[in-house]
Amino acid sequence: MVGSPHLGGMVRHATLSLGNTTEDVMPDGRLVSSRREALRQIPSMRNGLSVVSVFVQTALLIFLAVHFGPIAWLPVFILMGRAHAQVASLMHEAAHRLLFRNRTLNDFVGRWLIGYPAFTNTDAYRRVHMAHHREEFGPNEPDIALYANYPISTASWRRKLVRDAEGQTGLRLLRDQLHGARSEVALVRQTLFKILAVQAVLIVGAIVAGYWWAYPLFWLLPYLTVWRVINRLRSVAEHGGLMASDDRRIATHSVEQHWAARFFLVPFNIGFHLAHHVDAGVPFRNLPKYHRMLVDSSYVNVNGSSNDGSDKVASDGRGYQYPNYRSLWSALHT
Repeated sequence: MVGSPHLGGMVRHATLSLGNTTEDVMPDGRLVSSRREALRQIPSMRNGLSVVSVFVQTALLIFLAVHFGPIAWLPVFILMGRAHAQVASLMHEAAHRLLFRNRTLNDFVGRWLIGYPAFTNTDAYRRVHMAHHREEFGPNEPDIALYANYPISTASWRRKLVRDAEGQTGLRLLRDQLHGARSEVALVRQTLFKILAVQAVLIVGAIVAGYWWAYPLFWLLPYLTVWRVINRLRSVAEHGGLMASDDRRIATHSVEQHWAARFFLVPFNIGFHLAHHVDAGVPFRNLPKYHRMLVDSSYVNVNGSSNDGSDKVASDGRGYQYPNYRSLWSALHT
C-alpha cells in the first residue's frame, strides 16, 4: 500500500451511546462476572465432532467429484472454497485456545490437522492475531491492507475481487510464504517444511488413490481462488473502513447472520464478530447467545439499518447492525 492508509471512512459516530445494564452484560458490552464463566466453557467433545465433520464433508466432496466426473467439478470446486473457510474458522478457534480445554490437544489439532493442511502457521497466526485483538488498527495490526481506505470505488472493489478470483492474490501470498525457506529464522523454515510435508502427504494420498489431479484441482486451486474471495468478503465485513477505538462497535462491524452466509461465508459462528471482539474468550458455540445479550442490552441496535439495505442510522447513536452482508458490501464501495 502506497502512503498512509486511510482509516475510519465507514465510521458514522465518533462516540456511541452505551448499552443498558442487564443481568448479563454491563453498559460497555462486557459480561457480568456471574455469566462470564458459563459462556466461556469450552465444549471439547462437540468441537472435536466439528473437526471430524469438516474432514467428512471434504472427503465426501472429493468422492462426488471422482464418482460423477466433470459434471460435479464446478460445484465441488466452489464448495471446497467453503471447506477452506471452515478450516480457517476452526483454526482461528484453536489460535484462541478455545477449541479444546486441553491445551496440548488444542495446539496439536490446530497445527497438524487444521493449520498445516491449509497452508497456515497456526502459532505465527496466533501471535499476530493476538496483536489484532489487543489493538484493532494498532501499529501491529496484521491485516491493515484488508481493512483500510474504505469506502472505495466500485471499480476498485471489482478489481480486488477479480484478482482474488483469478488466483493472483493467492499466488502472491503463496510465493511470499515459500520465501520462508530461505529465512534466517530457523523456526520459520522449520514450520514451512512441516506445512510442505503435510501437503506432500495429501499429494501422495491422492496419487495412491489413483486420482492425482484431485489435490491440485480440489484443494490447492480452491485455496488460491474461491477461498481468497471468501476471505476478502468476510474480512472487510469484520473491520473494513473502521478505526481504532476502545469502543469495539467503532472498530468492528455487526451483521445479522442469515443461513446462507453462515453456510458458505462465515461458518462456525465466526460472523458474530463484534461479540467475539467484546470478549475474545467466549467460544464460537456461545457467540450467538452472547450477541443476543448485546442486542437485549441495546449495546447493539438491530434497527440501526433498515431491512431494505438503505443503511439508515439509528437516531439514538447506539451501536448499529447491518441487516445482511449485501448491504454492508454495498456501503463499502461507491
